[in-house]
Amino acid sequence: MADALGRPLAFHLTVGEAADCKAYDALIDLPERAPDALLADKGYDADAIRADLAKRKIEAVIPGRSNRRVKIEHDRALYKQRNRIERMFGQLKINRAIATRYDQLANSFLGMVHIATARYWLKFVHAA
Repeated sequence: MADALGRPLAFHLTVGEAADCKAYDALIDLPERAPDALLADKGYDADAIRADLAKRKIEAVIPGRSNRRVKIEHDRALYKQRNRIERMFGQLKINRAIATRYDQLANSFLGMVHIATARYWLKFVHAA
């Protein structure tokens, strides 16, 4: 999960080749303050997720899958901001241990992700 500027806020590690939408419940409960909008890719295009977001009064900025019978519109201008999140993941993957997933244990890998995230956040901290 990232903020509007693409800075990482929280992570949820899933097993192997788990579908994106399986992590939705864990991710939506992570932030202390509810977001105004959820920018996600087509992996999160599920009626249950859209209904939950509507109930929480969070705008769903999720493009519909190509096999949907009824096309769902989304804010294309806002969806372009998702690029910041992809760039953030690219910055984290500069660390070889994250890009190649050398660590076998989830705790070790998540520890490396936290270290990389701390290094990433240092760019945004201004010296007094």
